[in-house]
Amino acid sequence: MSTPVVGEGRDDVADRAGAGFRQRYGTEPAGRWAAPGRVNLIGEHTDYNDGFVLPFALPLRTVVAAAPGPDGRWTVWSELDDEPVEFGAAEADEPGRVDGWAAYVAGVVWALRAAGLDVPGARLAIASDVPVGSGLSSSAAIESAVLAALVDLGGLDLPAERRPRLAQRAENDYVGAPTGIMDQSAVIRGLQGHALFLDCRTEEVEQIPFDPAAAGLAVLVVDSRAPHRHADGEYAARRKSCERAAATLGVAALRDVPTADLDAALARLDDDETRRRVRHVVTEDQRVLDTVALLRAGRVREIGPLLTASHASMRDDFEITVPEVDTAVEAALAAGAHGARMTGGGFGGCVLALLDADAADTVADAVAAAYAERGFAAPGTLTVQPAGGATRL
Repeated sequence: MSTPVVGEGRDDVADRAGAGFRQRYGTEPAGRWAAPGRVNLIGEHTDYNDGFVLPFALPLRTVVAAAPGPDGRWTVWSELDDEPVEFGAAEADEPGRVDGWAAYVAGVVWALRAAGLDVPGARLAIASDVPVGSGLSSSAAIESAVLAALVDLGGLDLPAERRPRLAQRAENDYVGAPTGIMDQSAVIRGLQGHALFLDCRTEEVEQIPFDPAAAGLAVLVVDSRAPHRHADGEYAARRKSCERAAATLGVAALRDVPTADLDAALARLDDDETRRRVRHVVTEDQRVLDTVALLRAGRVREIGPLLTASHASMRDDFEITVPEVDTAVEAALAAGAHGARMTGGGFGGCVLALLDADAADTVADAVAAAYAERGFAAPGTLTVQPAGGATRL
């Protein structure tokens, strides 16, 4: 089979957003704003532990076509749901009043207003190539595209470095999803040909060169097509476990446990499950730092074993993988991938594999065959390169 490369032979999502706007509202949009999905190269569940992550933006995009609307009213249409949603300031100012997919839009309005900004009323139409529920951060993509649109339409003073935290507030406090700062940072601040090295405590970022194609390599993303199993509750449980462990250890966050002191820290914890959770976070932070060091030195191929070790830690210590993603990782490695890991919050989602560029079809076929043998639904596969972040088109 031929593994698709993102951006080749795909419908133009920007055209779909514009067409949706014209069909819904009977006029041209004032502009179109795009925000990408993201994949996390390494650093899982470290973000809310004040640690380190290394995501990169994808060519897959969510596009918002928008124009000013009545003051204090917002109407939003999505190609995923033909019925538009309309809400005013009263609904936007009370988390929970707008639900479903439109909550991500209302949450951005709420966060902007809570920050003291005069948010313009607007009409919006949304189209997206970022698959929902795949772990590629479709939620951050819609938040960030809507945010960019409203900031421009209102001429709001909101520099790029402040936008990830605001978008995160929309997801945390309006939608009610306890995500860290990584997704929004990657989606808003991503740079083509680079991974974003983010210190989740200080929010300092460094653009790390990451150009697999130049090294004769490719990143294969496998959509496991596994339904997310108890993802929200389990994610929250992992976060609470980490916070309790940090309190027991007397540190502000698990990021403050040095790798050299890990064994001593684990000995102070009362139960094996908590020890495993802590071991994952501390060792994962170190794997991010080691990956960054290799990429700075241009040794892209050598990050493979770190990716694979990350997956083993998520599987055995943090216990967030499912049979479909484990099967994809095992099959990719057996077919010659240099490294492979689940990416995203877990309990479903995607796998990424680093492999020789000419091996993409071979590895994708091996994963598909392993899925068929296990009786799983066929996976989706595509190769990707790091893309740029949110922008006006």
